[in-house]
Amino acid sequence: MTTQKTQPTDADVGEFLQAAVPNKRREDGIRLEAVFSEVTGTQPVLWGPSIVRLASNSGHPS
Repeated sequence: MTTQKTQPTDADVGEFLQAAVPNKRREDGIRLEAVFSEVTGTQPVLWGPSIVRLASNSGHPS
């Protein structure tokens, strides 16, 4: 069995989204996170340095 290179982190997704540039990307990211969290009922997790994911931490797409 192989190990995934990209792993979930304890980094703050809100801080990551607030740091996004340009401003339009930041606004879109914050809006999408709110909508996706509401629809899925899950909290986002930052995988690696730049992937925001709203799914289980099993490594399998949900």
